[in-house]
Amino acid sequence: MNTLVTGGGGFLGRYIVEQLSARGDAVRVFARGNYHEIQSLGAELIRGDIQDAQAVEAACVGIDTVFHVAAKAGFWGSWDSFYQPNVIGTRNIIAACQKQGVNKLIFTSSPSVVFNNLPQEGCDETIPYPEHYENFYSHTKAIAERQVIEANRDSLLTVSLRPHLIWGPRDTQILPRLIALASKGKIPQVGKGDNKVDLTYVEDAARAHLLAADTLQPGSPTAGSVYFISQDEPVNLWQFVNELLVRLNIPSVKRKISLPLARTAGGILEFSYKFFHLKGEPRLTRFLASELAMSHYYDISRARRDLGYQPQFTMSEAMEKTVAWLNQLT
Repeated sequence: MNTLVTGGGGFLGRYIVEQLSARGDAVRVFARGNYHEIQSLGAELIRGDIQDAQAVEAACVGIDTVFHVAAKAGFWGSWDSFYQPNVIGTRNIIAACQKQGVNKLIFTSSPSVVFNNLPQEGCDETIPYPEHYENFYSHTKAIAERQVIEANRDSLLTVSLRPHLIWGPRDTQILPRLIALASKGKIPQVGKGDNKVDLTYVEDAARAHLLAADTLQPGSPTAGSVYFISQDEPVNLWQFVNELLVRLNIPSVKRKISLPLARTAGGILEFSYKFFHLKGEPRLTRFLASELAMSHYYDISRARRDLGYQPQFTMSEAMEKTVAWLNQLT
């Protein structure tokens, strides 16, 4: 395939680029930064912003398959800072694919698009979008996912993947934040500590994208569908966090706070940051408190059936590989 990977210099995007290159696909990366390691793989790098419709269209010239990974992630920021890259950016990608005759579009979504502030245990893809969102990332990703689903035609086949809590070597989001806060003793256990969550090892998350592209054919169940992706091995969140910290010689989490109190504190912090125009982001929000205290893991049977997806790594193996990488950094 002649492929384009938006956000190919990021955490997940880079693994997708590596796996595509390893199997012989031609790879073009569209990203804002300059990534020499990407070019060393033989990939073509085009610098640009997905909010620039003309730049996106130019990047899609001669492309068969687009992996749209680029997005603004996080749980804090203005509506516009999320809406422009996540919604307008995705709209630009779809329009460019249609104009340039791209055959396939694989979209990186998130399970947070269906999170409704209630425990989600073994839910499948029939779970509906909630009526209300407590963070702009989830809301804008849900809008973008719907755009991708609605764009599915024989002329442009689309599929959306929802990998849950991607982690592993070269992580630039979850692990660095966790380690930094834990090292300062600033992470409290939210809730009773019995909640289970899915995680997705990054190499498997990338592989799922390639499988989605390969199975995306006219008339296939993949076309126009969404899929949860994980290791299919839910873990007790706080046991997992403490095991990781102990392996890194960082004190485990000791302090505890109830979910109602955490949500109240998160609400106060959100109000304060907005009202006083404080810089940075609050350490806790209502959404984050619920995510830390509630179970959220999903049924990946549909991905197994339609994509042929099977995790290649157990959580134990993923932990070993990730800890080894983290120890190399110290």
